[in-house]
Amino acid sequence: MNLSGIIAYPITPFTEDEQGINYPILAETIELLIRNGSDAIAPLGSTGESSYLSLNEWKQVAEFSVKQAAQRVPVIIGISELTTEQAIVKAKYAEMIGADGIMVIPVSYWKLTDQEIYDYYQAISDSTSLPIMVYNNPATSGVDMSPELIVSMFFEIPNIKMVKESTGDIQRMHRIYKLSSGKLPFFNGSNPLAFAALCAGASGWCTAAPNLLGKLPKTLYEKVKEGKLADAQEVFYQQLPLLRYIVAGGLPKTIKAGLSVKGIDAGQPRKPLHSADATERKKLQQMLVSIEG
Repeated sequence: MNLSGIIAYPITPFTEDEQGINYPILAETIELLIRNGSDAIAPLGSTGESSYLSLNEWKQVAEFSVKQAAQRVPVIIGISELTTEQAIVKAKYAEMIGADGIMVIPVSYWKLTDQEIYDYYQAISDSTSLPIMVYNNPATSGVDMSPELIVSMFFEIPNIKMVKESTGDIQRMHRIYKLSSGKLPFFNGSNPLAFAALCAGASGWCTAAPNLLGKLPKTLYEKVKEGKLADAQEVFYQQLPLLRYIVAGGLPKTIKAGLSVKGIDAGQPRKPLHSADATERKKLQQMLVSIEG
């Protein structure tokens, strides 16, 4: 898979009683992301509240997303599991339903050694032919993979094809580039770092921002690729306050609230996550009005 550009994250909208998936809204938001220029979608990540879903719900959202995308853009299914066994169950299911790839993040209770992380990815790779995006986000997973480990897995585990780096440390991206001699495609997963990461050679930006910011994320990517860095910087600064706000406020809460402000009834995050309160919704509305200006 030769993937680049904006990989966008859909929400997982629930029914009013939170006991099921709101498929009409899921379809509407996937269509929104495609209209806004997303080069791929990645359901069932942090924005999609993957960790708060039952296995059956996860399967339903994964299959529906693949069908809704209908091969117009690649679908990269998120997998975050404590156990290798459950990660393999999901990897096999993603392949069965026709996903284009999987984005895999190991989740830890006990601190994992590098060898345990390596073996986790090796076992998943052995179970599927799908391309694997290694996802490094210690803030949510409790697992921090060094550039050295990530690059060694890229060269030694056949299905590992790319990495999403979300620590917010630009030096890690430079290190990945140098260690792999530029062969390992890396994607930015830290919203406030988007401009710097793209300038550092990132293949793209994994983000929930297109849910609220329309085509601005794709415009930033295109301006950098065209070498129009002054224009790119201006587009980035236009987005930056909202990018910081949605990360600080928690993506499921802020993205769902922002969609609601924009007229899409995205519902509430699943408990114990809280919904945005009136003050937070007003702040989001003010930011969106200012950006859309």
